[in-house]
Amino acid sequence: MAPGPITVVTIGKGSKNPHAGALVSLGHGIVEFPLIFLIFLGFDSLIDIPYVREIIGITGGVFLLWMSVDMLRGLKIAEVKDKMEKHTPIVAGVLLSIGNPYFIIWWATIGAALIMRSADFGYFWFGVFAVIHWLCDFLWLYFLSIISYRGGVFFGKVFHRGIFLICGIFLFFLGGKFIFDALSFLLL
Repeated sequence: MAPGPITVVTIGKGSKNPHAGALVSLGHGIVEFPLIFLIFLGFDSLIDIPYVREIIGITGGVFLLWMSVDMLRGLKIAEVKDKMEKHTPIVAGVLLSIGNPYFIIWWATIGAALIMRSADFGYFWFGVFAVIHWLCDFLWLYFLSIISYRGGVFFGKVFHRGIFLICGIFLFFLGGKFIFDALSFLLL
């Protein structure tokens, strides 16, 4: 539920389809469930290899900056479009999950601790944890797309442009922060 690129795209796609959040969440789950399982098997230790976090941070940061600049450029067009518009909401959920360094690093650290704690109670509870975690994402993203759709219908293009301006700026700073943090670590 932390704000990030999936939130931004859900709001953008939700402005046209109130069910977009559910579909973005499905795409997110396509990446998230296998990642949870791999971490359960011990693959989270890959993040401890020197420079892996920094490479993830720089690559993801560049991806977010690119999305941000494109989104902000699109404000000049009469109809606001998001960079992921050419993709279905499911594909957008997949691409943004893979391209978000925060997502990968969170699962390899905090998420790994939660996975191991749930696994202490057995395989069944590990599965329950994974499903409940995803359901929280699903409900949150669905809620965001419904609110975006209703707000867009009520407020029109000015509302859409305002939302995209805020989201574009947010993505810009988020991408910049990922790059800055990674470079700061590399240069120390």
